[in-house]
Formats: sequence, C-alpha cells, structure tokens
Amino acid sequence: MVICTSLAIILSILFLFIIILDKTCHTVPMMMTANTCLSAIVAGCSLLSISMFTLENDVKQIPYEDSFCILRGYFSYASCALFDYSFLLQSIYRYITVVYPFRLFWQSAKFQALLICSTWIFSFVFPAAYMFTNSVIYNVDNQICQLPLRFAFPIIYAACCIYIIPVSLIMLIYLKLVRYVKQMSKRVTPINVLARAEKELRMVQRTVILVTILLALGIPYTIILIMSFFTNPPKYRFRIAFIFIDVSLAFVMIALFKFTDPLRTSLMRRVNGRTNTVVATMT
Repeated sequence: MVICTSLAIILSILFLFIIILDKTCHTVPMMMTANTCLSAIVAGCSLLSISMFTLENDVKQIPYEDSFCILRGYFSYASCALFDYSFLLQSIYRYITVVYPFRLFWQSAKFQALLICSTWIFSFVFPAAYMFTNSVIYNVDNQICQLPLRFAFPIIYAACCIYIIPVSLIMLIYLKLVRYVKQMSKRVTPINVLARAEKELRMVQRTVILVTILLALGIPYTIILIMSFFTNPPKYRFRIAFIFIDVSLAFVMIALFKFTDPLRTSLMRRVNGRTNTVVATMT
C-alpha cells in the first residue's frame, strides 16, 4: 500500500513539474492534465496518511483512533472525488472542442479553470456533512475512519458523488462523441475538421481506459459495498479495498504518462538531453 501510493505521489509531482517548467506544455489540455496530477497528489497523500496510521497502530497495537482520524476519513472521500472529476473535466473539454469548435470562450483557459475550481469546491464540500453528523466512525479491525458499509443514505450518497456521477457522465460523453464523429464522417466535412474530431475522440477513449482501470481495481470495494447491503461484510473489508485503491492510483498515473504525448515527449527530451550531455562530457 505504502509503496504504490508513494510511487503515485512521486510520479504526479514529477509530471506536474514537467508541465510547469516546459512551455510547450502550457496549453489548456495540459492544464487539465496538471489538474489530474495535482488531484492525484492530494489523493495519494490522503491514502498514504491512512496507510501510515494503520501501519503504526498495527505495529504498536493501538486499538483507538487519534485526533486526526476523522479528518483523514474526510480527505479520503474528498480527494477520491477530486481525482475522478478531473477525468470528467478532460472529457468535457474534448467534447466541447469537437461539438462546439467555435465556442472559443468555452475552450479558453479561464472557463476551464472555472470548471476546475468548481470541482475542487464540490469535492471538499460534499463530504463536509459527515464531519458534523458523526457519520464517519473508527473501525478498530481495519484501523481506519470511514463511513460504515451498510444500506444507508451516507454511503449511497458518497458512492454517487465519488463514482457513479463522474463515471456515468464520462461514459455518456464518450458515447455521444462517438455518435457525433460517425455522423460527421457521413456528411461532407473538411478533412482537417474530421481528423481533429477523431483525435479528440481518441483522447476521450484514453480517458475511458484510465477510468476503467480505476473501476476494475475498485471492484473489490464495490463487491464488499453491495455485500454490506444484504449481509455482514468481511472483517478486514477496508484493508482489502484500500490495497486495490492504492494500486489503482499508481497504475492510472503510469497510464496517464503513456497516454499524454506532450508529457512523454517532454520527459524523453530531457532524459535524452542529459544523456547526450554526459556522453559528450566523457568523450
């Protein structure tokens, strides 16, 4: 858990620094990628804090929570929502550039920054109610503060806000974009316009793949959650679920690097440049 989360944080920081320092990455699409990296850092730090707290309590055999346990639970929900909505924003931007190519304000950095701020506000506001209603409780078996898994409004509300809404909207955007591009190919459309639309469609496909990785590795948590609606879930349910969540974060950041051409090109250029410099110095 700690290794995967640490790897995700390191990769996110590296990618974010590359985007900031490389002027070729100062574009609106890369701004959306930077938002994903920043949200991954927040999510990674939250998960790492939970892992370290659990590990410390296990080693020292401490059966009670500390003063920050509830706060860690709050940040875990907020950061996961933030991470998922960052992919939704990428899909929305791609959809706008294809379907509304002449709405330049919608494609502008200011408008996209406004959307980014909105998702940050929402992600940190929606779980705030848990802090005041004592919904997040300490589970001594799992050494973690989370919403109890049972058929109740708080957990269903969290699942909707964190996963169901953003993932459903991403899939809806993808399907609508596929349909739109197919209609464009049937009409008399300039080649450059169609090529750009197909390119944006491929980018949304990559976003769908990233979300699919999250969903695939989140299956254990989903199974445990559904199981809790009808019977008692496994004793160490949160430990099992969070292992897969930590792994998924690392895998998604690796896939993000693979799918983001400007980021990969910039990093390879820097690595190759340093290699050539070292070789030239040695010779």
